[in-house]
Amino acid sequence: MDGLILITTLLSMVFLIVFAISWFEFAKSKEEVRQHIFEISTYKQQRITSANKSFSKNIVNRIFHYADDFSSLGHRINFFSESHDIERLLMQAAYPYNLNVDRFQGTKIVLGIAGFIMGSLLFIIGFPFSQFGLIAFPLAGYMTLIIWLKSKAKARQEELGFVLPDFLDTVSVTLQAGVSLDQAIEEIAPYFDGPVNEEFSRYSQKIKLGVPREMAYRDLLTRNESPEFQLLIKSLIQGSQLGVPVSTTFKLQAEEMRKLKKEKIKEKAAKASPKITLVTTFILMPTAMFLIGGLMIMNMFMGENNMMDLFG
Repeated sequence: MDGLILITTLLSMVFLIVFAISWFEFAKSKEEVRQHIFEISTYKQQRITSANKSFSKNIVNRIFHYADDFSSLGHRINFFSESHDIERLLMQAAYPYNLNVDRFQGTKIVLGIAGFIMGSLLFIIGFPFSQFGLIAFPLAGYMTLIIWLKSKAKARQEELGFVLPDFLDTVSVTLQAGVSLDQAIEEIAPYFDGPVNEEFSRYSQKIKLGVPREMAYRDLLTRNESPEFQLLIKSLIQGSQLGVPVSTTFKLQAEEMRKLKKEKIKEKAAKASPKITLVTTFILMPTAMFLIGGLMIMNMFMGENNMMDLFG
């Protein structure tokens, strides 16, 4: 009996060791398979992403290729897109897709021609109201690029004013630690994404090239129309002329910009309330009344005690 117990115990220990080794190998193989699947999926996703980017890039490059041929015509047909206004908007939008004034003027003509071709095809097919498309589609193609550039410039200026208070707080703390203004801007700007990084990195490069500081400030004022950014740069120019400590200027400007940001948020919230009321009044309420009325009519004519049974 004792020998049977001993053999059973030894076999149990052996089976336990074999189970532990098998489980370890299984877990290791499972992890390898999971890693392999992840690498394949990531590789495919990267290929899809790069393919999509290359496809869109090829379309943009093809449009720009034809746009260069129509740039002179675009300069002559400059409704809502005079060259000096386009140059200002491109500067504020940081020249998206490496657009310049000539290429922009040609691109709007290409899009207008594309709209005319689309409208003509719909007219030939006999699409309803296609006669209006002969005018609407070319006009939409012409105006789309202008509206897109204006929205791009506006969004970039709003982003610049939104991120600026945090940037000023960081620079103010760095200045209080004894670092110079140019060095603080050069070291802190790379930690911020978007227009703050772009504008102040450009400023640092000009200072390194020997451009006078006030001239570099004036260039920042020319490139950007954000009220917060304009207020900051004008304060820096005034502070450099009067000898006001820059760290104090940055701290006060950050507090003032946060107040302006709160006021803008309150203003947007106040503007949203009438819009919600309009949507509720002219869309949701009529739809709800229509559904309720429809259900009442269906119950009157199709219910158990409907009007047809009463008259029948």
